[in-house]
Amino acid sequence: MLQRSNRRPQFFYTTAPLPCPYLAGRTERKIVTELSGAEAEALHDGLSRAGFRRSHNIAYSPVCPGCQACIPIRIVAGAFEPDRTQRRIARTNADVSAIEMPARATAEQFALFHRYQKARHADGDMAAMGFYDYRAMVEDTPITTTVVEFRDATDRLLGGCLTDRLSDGLSAVYSFYDPMLEKRSLGTHAVLWLVDRARELGLPYVYLGYWVPESRKMAYKARFRPSEVLTGGAWRVLGDTPPVAAEPTMTRVEA
Repeated sequence: MLQRSNRRPQFFYTTAPLPCPYLAGRTERKIVTELSGAEAEALHDGLSRAGFRRSHNIAYSPVCPGCQACIPIRIVAGAFEPDRTQRRIARTNADVSAIEMPARATAEQFALFHRYQKARHADGDMAAMGFYDYRAMVEDTPITTTVVEFRDATDRLLGGCLTDRLSDGLSAVYSFYDPMLEKRSLGTHAVLWLVDRARELGLPYVYLGYWVPESRKMAYKARFRPSEVLTGGAWRVLGDTPPVAAEPTMTRVEA
């Protein structure tokens, strides 16, 4: 007997060209798809392994003509060995506690997020976000998401990391921290905490999004070793020579 599947086809769309947020003078285009319904978690899992990222209820991947600068990268949590600088950062932040909170925006988080954007990314679109925009970024998620809050001994909020839970790892969606505490290197500390947390949960990877070797703001992601990068449709251990990312090939996805 012929059986019909009730699963709907997954549609992908390409965005209009916009200025690249990482490399001046270049144009960005993305392929996007909606994450919704009962299959959202499984779809997000598969797309993450294919190099996609999540924003709200959308999964996206860059498809910029003539440019392959954005390279998906993930840390191999079980084999990770901090270097001397990362060990120093861990010691510096030994007084910082981390608490996994539900994906609910708070005024305290937003105040810190806003200060961070004004200090570090004043020329970016996120600097103009109001509280309701921030709340949408945190709460519009169809999958298991937390906000990891980093606090000092006085319970002062020092930083936050919006984090997705995958079947094979943790995904750092977006992190922010007090711009006045640059010496603490709280961005690196957040990644180190995620690696430790992934190990505790028995998860093999921490997904860091896109590594852009030509961008000073994004080049730091290659400092966490061992890491793997997605090139030619396969995850490969990152060596000392920067790889070239292959353009994504899309196949029909059902959910």
